[in-house]
Amino acid sequence: MLSDYRRIFSPAGSLLFSAAGFISRLPLSMIGVGILIMLSQLGGQYWLAGAVSATQALAAAAIGPQISRLVDRHGQRRIVLPATAVTVAAICALLLCARYAAPDWTLYVAAAVAGCMPSMGALVRSRWAEIHRESPRLLHTAFSLESVLDEVVYVVGPALAITLSTSVGAEAGPLMAAVLLTVGVLLFAAQRRTEPPVRPGPHSAGASALRVPGLGLLVLTLTSVGASYGSVEVTTVAFADAHHHKALSGLLLGVYALGSGLAGAVFGAISPRGAITRRLLAGVWVMALTMAPLLFAPSLAALAGMLFVAGMSVAPVLITTMGLVGHLAPTAQLTESITWIVSGLSAGVALGYATAGWVVDMVGASLGYWVPCAAALLAASAVSLALPRLTRVGVR
Repeated sequence: MLSDYRRIFSPAGSLLFSAAGFISRLPLSMIGVGILIMLSQLGGQYWLAGAVSATQALAAAAIGPQISRLVDRHGQRRIVLPATAVTVAAICALLLCARYAAPDWTLYVAAAVAGCMPSMGALVRSRWAEIHRESPRLLHTAFSLESVLDEVVYVVGPALAITLSTSVGAEAGPLMAAVLLTVGVLLFAAQRRTEPPVRPGPHSAGASALRVPGLGLLVLTLTSVGASYGSVEVTTVAFADAHHHKALSGLLLGVYALGSGLAGAVFGAISPRGAITRRLLAGVWVMALTMAPLLFAPSLAALAGMLFVAGMSVAPVLITTMGLVGHLAPTAQLTESITWIVSGLSAGVALGYATAGWVVDMVGASLGYWVPCAAALLAASAVSLALPRLTRVGVR
């Protein structure tokens, strides 16, 4: 079962760039919550802290694909180093503005510029695609590994940022994110032998990867998946609070992530069968079906089991979507295409946070689970509608 995971690391340098990619991805999950905790610790209002954090997330979703388009055009090393320098400088400026009580608009500007953070997950996957281009099975396993590592990132990163900002100093969380980003990107850029070559393609004429047939529908699908994921997090915290055990919400969300991570690891170890479009369709409908029981959770113990089962569909959907992007996108636009998917997912998570928070305030925690159910159903519907078009462009 583990042989494919060993085989993906047989090419020289593969373990090093994957490890560096993991380090450089941690800040992605740290910066938002780090800004939130920092500003609230320094006496700022929660609405301001949330708005500044959201500014950074939305800026990253908008700027990330543009950075990746430049990567496809000029190469990874030439773009990620200056983009990281700008991001780190913006984070440092944000820390100084927060510490010395600068006007609120300076916080928004610094957070927006920090959105220049390169999409390291897309860059790592582009390297895997280059290395295992002739072996779809090993590429499937490599993408599965990265999805599992993404789960680890989103479990470890926020916990690290919160711990640092609450026990060391308010600015410690975002500062550590800047340090890890710098170290990770420098280590990643140093791995020259595995860097994909620059290839001529549509990006040379300034064409966006969103023009790739079917990609926009996949972005919509992942936006819906992200909204489902984000709204589960908010509603679960509210549900635990309503049952007078808010401290257990972290454990419950850990169970949700564990289900996804284990399913992703197993999914990567098996040989995929059938058309990739059909696998994606099955995955999103399973997600929609496994979300429904959350509406009827009678207790926290029962909710934990339901979250574990619901989480098991998340990683396989993400892995299959990334594989489908590899079928759709020209090699010369692969990094940008993957980044659009990641941006859609991130925007969906932010939308899920906001929507679920509003619903919970209006109708209560239990009914808040209608939001992830509706979002998962939207994702399933989007894939169902996209299937004929994906078939027409030759994807099977």
